[in-house]
Amino acid sequence: MRFRTTIKSSGKNAAGIPVPPEVMEALAAGKKPPVTVTVGRHTYRSSVATVDGQPMISFSAENRSKAGVAGGDEVDVEIELDTAPREVTVPDDLAAALAGDDAARDTWDRLSYSNRSWHVLSIEGARTDETRQRRIAKSIEALRAGRPR
Repeated sequence: MRFRTTIKSSGKNAAGIPVPPEVMEALAAGKKPPVTVTVGRHTYRSSVATVDGQPMISFSAENRSKAGVAGGDEVDVEIELDTAPREVTVPDDLAAALAGDDAARDTWDRLSYSNRSWHVLSIEGARTDETRQRRIAKSIEALRAGRPR
């Protein structure tokens, strides 16, 4: 499905793509469907969320940059239901730590895609090995305690 809209921005970095009601109805997949979004020549995966009562798709600064657009721009959007499995690639060092801790692994296995992704992005965002190891330890500790984060 295609539609034209204006990218909403709030604050310094937050932006989103408002999804018209008729598009949500045509998706026929509830209030928070997983979708693939194409703006310009850039495609990314996301989910529809409700923001201030309106269906909205998050549009990160990285995705806006790749699409060559900014908040307030009027854009053509192509959206479709994303039925492909959402899987997170676990870095080797995190996988090794999980393999050595049954309680943490059990919690990990029950996490949603979003929570798994949060842990991996935190670890992969570390600039030094020391920070990376500290973040792995922190993730394992939270998981061992049964907390998603």
